[in-house]
Amino acid sequence: MKVRIVNNSHHQLPAYATAFSAGMDLRAFLNEPVVLKPLGRALIPTGLFIELPQGFEAQVRPRSGLAIKQGISVLNTPGTIDSDYRGEIKVIMVNLSGADVEICDGERIAQMIIARHETITWEEVHELEETGRGAGGFGHTGAR
Repeated sequence: MKVRIVNNSHHQLPAYATAFSAGMDLRAFLNEPVVLKPLGRALIPTGLFIELPQGFEAQVRPRSGLAIKQGISVLNTPGTIDSDYRGEIKVIMVNLSGADVEICDGERIAQMIIARHETITWEEVHELEETGRGAGGFGHTGAR
C-alpha cells in the first residue's frame, strides 16, 4: 500500500528496521533539545504529514528501548492518527524516570504502525447473548 507523506524535516522517512517489523520509527524534529523533567511531558514534532486511505489509522506507540533504558513513554498510547487528519504528526512524550531526560533532534522517539479498522453502526438491544464468561473481568479467573 502506498501512503502519501510530506516530510518537512531534514530526517529520513520512517522506515521498517527489519523485514518483519510492524512499526516504523518516528524522529524528533527540533530546533533545540527538549528536557523532560521527571514526570514532565512535552509535545514533540516530527515534521511529517500523512494522507492515509479511508479505513486505516496510524498508531503511535512507545519505543521499548527508550522505555526500559530511560523511562520514557508516550502518553495517549496508542495515539491514533485518523485518515482525515492532515496536520503534523506530533508525539506526546512523558518522562517516568527520576532524572531529567534530553530529547534531541533526529532522536527516534516513537514507532508508528499503520492498521486497518472497521467502521461500525450500533444495533441497540435490550440484552446481550449469554456466554460462559458473562460479565467476569479484571482478573476474575484467578489465573496468574
